[in-house]
Amino acid sequence: MAKNYYCLVASLRDYSLDGDLKGFDAREIIDEISAELSREDARAVAGWRLFHDVCNLVNIHSGRESFSTLGNFSREELEAELQEPRELPRELAEVIELFGEVKGGEVDPDDERLGRINTEGSFAAELYAAYYRYCSRSGCRFLREWSEADRNLRNITAALTARTKGLTIGEQMVGTGEIVQQLQRSSAADFGLKGEIDYIDSLISALGENDNLLDKEHRIDLIRWSISENLTTFDYFNINFLLGYIVRLGLVHRWARLDAERGKEMFQRLVAGLGATDRIAEAERHFAEE
Repeated sequence: MAKNYYCLVASLRDYSLDGDLKGFDAREIIDEISAELSREDARAVAGWRLFHDVCNLVNIHSGRESFSTLGNFSREELEAELQEPRELPRELAEVIELFGEVKGGEVDPDDERLGRINTEGSFAAELYAAYYRYCSRSGCRFLREWSEADRNLRNITAALTARTKGLTIGEQMVGTGEIVQQLQRSSAADFGLKGEIDYIDSLISALGENDNLLDKEHRIDLIRWSISENLTTFDYFNINFLLGYIVRLGLVHRWARLDAERGKEMFQRLVAGLGATDRIAEAERHFAEE
């Protein structure tokens, strides 16, 4: 049975600092939330944080300095993992190991890993694909559905961008599946996804209306925000609700660094969501009836 985190959810208002970004530390808040969770639920939060580890691995592998503090591992730990993975999930470790073996000319052509990892593609794309495979097998519904939605959003964004720049869409995709196939074969403006992806028009608008990269990124992140809310519509005091909150916390964290004013607006929106009295009252009625 899913654990009820009523008191923890109620305490999120205290973490919100009354909507003021002064003293805001997303990692500290996530650490404090994780400390209150069951082992299984803490593992789901670690699964979400793993995305930031993947971003960091890609940056380190490419020689870039950018580093997210929201992951599970330090820079030094990830540098060691790139040399010899010991702590990363098997899906990610396989990519690192196989690319290293290919570079050294040590891979058997019959190696079964070659059936799921494309060593002729980019290291980054294969690492992200491995991350999404890992999440697809999670016991946490939110992590499974969020990671699938996030991958779709990123692939659709990449396909729309590739189309405008005359690039091959297939080379920009992460993972496989029906959405990826549709993006590669359709010539329709919306790739024929209007009935399947409810935000497709908003995404096309966000990418096509102006050349301001920050505006585009902000509008895409607002779509992510909406997805995270929709995935927890009927969740109240459980891990799904908390992960939805953490996703939005991560978006505030990002914008607090990219654009202070937009970060503050998103933070105030996060706080306002915690104060939704109708939702809380509905949740209390729900649990009273169980």
